[in-house]
Amino acid sequence: MRPGDGVTSGAGWFQRARTAPGRRRAAGRRGPGSRAAALVLRDPQGTASVAILGTLVAVAVFAGTLAPHDPVAVNLSRRLLPPAWAPGGQPGYLLGTDLLGRDVLSRIIVGARVSLTIGFAAATLSGLAGMLVGLAAGYLRGPFDAVVVKLADIQYALPWLVLVIAIIAVIGPSVTSLIVTLALWTWVPFARVVRSETLSVREEGFVEAASALGARPARIMARAVLPNVLSSSIVIWSFTVSQVILSESALSFLGLGVQPPTPSWGNMVGEGRAYLGVAWWIVTMPGLAIALAVLGVNMLGDALRDALDPRLGSRR
Repeated sequence: MRPGDGVTSGAGWFQRARTAPGRRRAAGRRGPGSRAAALVLRDPQGTASVAILGTLVAVAVFAGTLAPHDPVAVNLSRRLLPPAWAPGGQPGYLLGTDLLGRDVLSRIIVGARVSLTIGFAAATLSGLAGMLVGLAAGYLRGPFDAVVVKLADIQYALPWLVLVIAIIAVIGPSVTSLIVTLALWTWVPFARVVRSETLSVREEGFVEAASALGARPARIMARAVLPNVLSSSIVIWSFTVSQVILSESALSFLGLGVQPPTPSWGNMVGEGRAYLGVAWWIVTMPGLAIALAVLGVNMLGDALRDALDPRLGSRR
């Protein structure tokens, strides 16, 4: 028998991981992921969040089909038309038009694809990087851990807007640069939480047994430690998505984010701020879209936190 095989079977955690799914299927039980999903859907707040986010994602995916007009087509003869239900509105422009005569509804629909892509991509990238760094720092300790802690402290000490402006000034404003920049800004919470939990998990008996029997650190981290720190990272990820969406909107509002004529919710608000007194819908409609997306993600985060919190398990 190879040393690695002896370690996994002797430590027990790998053997249970291989045999538990079959036993659960035989007993008709659900795994942790299915159980958490069921708890989220059982919660009215979780159901509402899934409905909101599902609708927004569907709109983003099928934006090209759902948009009634070309979102970048300029028509100055129809500029600043109010919403269809307001005096002076036209049925073909449900949410009105902006200062260049572009359909606000079409721009919100297409902007959903841009804003949600940046939100989900940046949060996922930062989550993966932060979890990897935190896992390695907490398990390996030593100089690497000290460097990670110092880098996190330094980043927290820097004003985030200054950091973002500096990075975008170097690589230029674009969707890709926004994703990379916001991911670099949001990795610290993942790393700190995962590091803290890893420091606790590495002292557990099953981890020490696997290490004593010769399992490699990478295998122990992936098979024994990571499953025990994943739930908190999922909750952090959900709140990071809403944070990134708001940050992208703020940067686009300042002209540092998605550049015209590509629509995003943030640059739509920025373009309409000068006309707020005479064309309130240019700012209000994309602002409501931002609020709805952030509300849906935060509600999902609350539901996930309740579903994945082991302290609440006895109450369900």
